[in-house]
Amino acid sequence: MQTLLQFTIDVLSLGGAYALMALGLVIVYGILKLVNFAYGELIMVAGYGLFLVNGSGLPWLVMAAVAVLIAVVTGVLTEYAAFRPVRAKSVTAVLITSFAFSTILQNAALLFISPRPRNVPLPDLFSQTVSFGGILIPARNLITIVASIGLLLLFAFLMKRTVLGIAMRAAATQFRMARMLGVPANLIISTAFAISGFFAGVVSLLWIGRIGSVTPGVGLEPLLVAFIATVIGGMRSLQGAVLGGFLLAFINTALNYLLTQDLLQFRDAFTFTLVILILLWRPEGLIRGPATGQRT
Repeated sequence: MQTLLQFTIDVLSLGGAYALMALGLVIVYGILKLVNFAYGELIMVAGYGLFLVNGSGLPWLVMAAVAVLIAVVTGVLTEYAAFRPVRAKSVTAVLITSFAFSTILQNAALLFISPRPRNVPLPDLFSQTVSFGGILIPARNLITIVASIGLLLLFAFLMKRTVLGIAMRAAATQFRMARMLGVPANLIISTAFAISGFFAGVVSLLWIGRIGSVTPGVGLEPLLVAFIATVIGGMRSLQGAVLGGFLLAFINTALNYLLTQDLLQFRDAFTFTLVILILLWRPEGLIRGPATGQRT
């Protein structure tokens, strides 16, 4: 019973973080039909933002808010610098500018900060444990569960009950028709990048809260996780992104429990094998999502 409880908490904690990562990626893809490969750098930027405000004397929550705001601003700048000038051109041009912007941000961190890991300020709560049901649970796991579920519910309300959410869903389904009906296309796209940056900022706090430091390449693994989760769940579906995140967390956690110590080093190989089997069964993802029009 204790093992089952520990397993459930591990899946919910990891799955919540994965779901937020996937949503940050798929919300941009839903409108532009393009993957933002600079998404991982938004996580990195938020981490360095937290590092740079360390020692300012501000409360940790204020420093965390500043880090998230930096990610939001960088997300919007990504749209202005890497997507807007070429989004009406070829898909290849947008992908290249996305990669270029990602490389520029990484090299800026290498040049102006350091290639070595930098410790970030974290509250004492992140290192504490809580006894529940006879097991010790890291408090950061409970924080991740509460934060991710709260944000997922808030995002669901935004998308279904607000004018902005309805406009974004319309743009994701029929972008040209939405523009013809008066939906401000540039505003919607910039908002999608801002929301993506917000998710990246929150993910950065939760992800770095596990490792305690930031490096120029810290966003690579979250980007890969987000991409795999969206492919599993469905690239055109927000619900699919969330489902893919939790399913990927379930697979990873189950392998951690089932594999022997000698086989744990091959966990990624087992994970990708299961992902391939899922895609062979459902090539378009577990949730297909609405039919979409052209991106511009």
